[in-house]
Amino acid sequence: MRFFAIVLVGLLIALQYAVWFSKNGELDLASTQRDIAIQEDVNEKLRQRNQEMFAEIDDLRQGLDAIEERARNELGLIKDDETFFRIIGEESSSR
Repeated sequence: MRFFAIVLVGLLIALQYAVWFSKNGELDLASTQRDIAIQEDVNEKLRQRNQEMFAEIDDLRQGLDAIEERARNELGLIKDDETFFRIIGEESSSR
């Protein structure tokens, strides 16, 4: 009977080892869940960026105002008979 108890305890230890430390065990599951959470955060940020880009594309397709704004801000273009003023703030002296 003692031999049978030792065999059962050994079998229990072997099964617990397999549950906790094997390739598909609890530790691997926790690691995979962490990886999934990180990837979901990355995906959400990319999804938001894509939505912003789609909104900008729609704006460029529908109206000339967005195209004009980009031309002014990024390329420094102005219309005919238009005067461009650049106001530069005063530098503060901290003496």
